[in-house]
Amino acid sequence: MISVLAQERLLGAALGSILTGIVVFEQRRSIYSLISENQPQYNPHPQMQEPIFGKKTRMELAHLWNKTVDQTLGPVITYLSSRGW
Repeated sequence: MISVLAQERLLGAALGSILTGIVVFEQRRSIYSLISENQPQYNPHPQMQEPIFGKKTRMELAHLWNKTVDQTLGPVITYLSSRGW
């Protein structure tokens, strides 16, 4: 037969485990319910996002970028070409 002290310890461990399980379960349930409340509802037809700049503006920016790089690095390329690189 198990001593009274061992029985009390087993009972305490069992009750502590059950209480911990209940607390963890309730915490997870509350966390999951908060997450599901804050997520947007499923939309079968999402709206397409318009780009910040239109196609024409992007083409103008690309042209301006290329022109600036050519003007900035042009002398370096000319110098390196004359040196045989």
